[in-house]
Amino acid sequence: MVREATSIRLIGVPMDLGQNLRGVDMGPSALRYAGLADRLARLGHQVQDAGNVEVAVRGTLDAERQGIAYLEEISRSCERVYEAGRRAIADGCFPLFIGGDHSIAVGTIGGVTHEGSVGVLWIDAHGDYNTPETSPSGNVHGMPLAALMGLGAPELVDLGRPGPKLRPEDVMLLAVRDLDASERKLLRESRIGIYTMSEIDERGIAEVTREALRRLGHCERLHVSLDMDSLDPMYAPGVGTPVPGGLTFREAHLLMEILAEDGRVGSADVVEINPMLDEHNRTAEMAAALLMSLLGKSIL
Repeated sequence: MVREATSIRLIGVPMDLGQNLRGVDMGPSALRYAGLADRLARLGHQVQDAGNVEVAVRGTLDAERQGIAYLEEISRSCERVYEAGRRAIADGCFPLFIGGDHSIAVGTIGGVTHEGSVGVLWIDAHGDYNTPETSPSGNVHGMPLAALMGLGAPELVDLGRPGPKLRPEDVMLLAVRDLDASERKLLRESRIGIYTMSEIDERGIAEVTREALRRLGHCERLHVSLDMDSLDPMYAPGVGTPVPGGLTFREAHLLMEILAEDGRVGSADVVEINPMLDEHNRTAEMAAALLMSLLGKSIL
């Protein structure tokens, strides 16, 4: 079932507090420059750009790290993201969050699960399953999935509403290929579905994606959290933590096309686009093209 025309609400989240490199706060602007809204409108969707959620400017904050870097400001901004997602779902819209680093997912997924459980396809080179105790860097963009599962700083775990926002059976992690040692142990214990790039290489992206969707068969609605470092840096160079051996151009599009055919995706976020590290906005252009495939564009 290919997605029918729907009302899409673009929500920019210029977050750069969850990691070390500057520039990812310009990701929303890069996607807008790539013509994302117009492209989606040409598919027949009604597109409303809600502007950007307020995020503190990094240079105005105390740069000294006390525990988790910028935790207070990240949680404050993600509370706003949570509310924006909750409202969009209540209004019958498809919230499409454009980031920003992956720490925004604590708010995006928290908000879209406010009224009920949602299955999540987390597409990422990394597990994002660190806690303050396991993280080598202390950066929040490596912690959002763990926080959504109830592990880590209370400011993140209890954001929006107390406790975990996801159950293990609600999560499928795809394209992972770079894990910290302690994070690997936590993921093995988590019982979430994990498909590494090695498994995708062996079985093929179509088989893996369809199996992941079958495992989420109990979910009426799905959320896609797309980190652009899931792609090989050959196709998406403008990311802060590139890892060779990622998804190819066609694998990524086929993944999105299969998700579109499933018909259950009702919200999404795309993150970690850093124009300062990019080549002629290639990564944002790629992200926009993938979102087009996710929202109904097909070859025929």
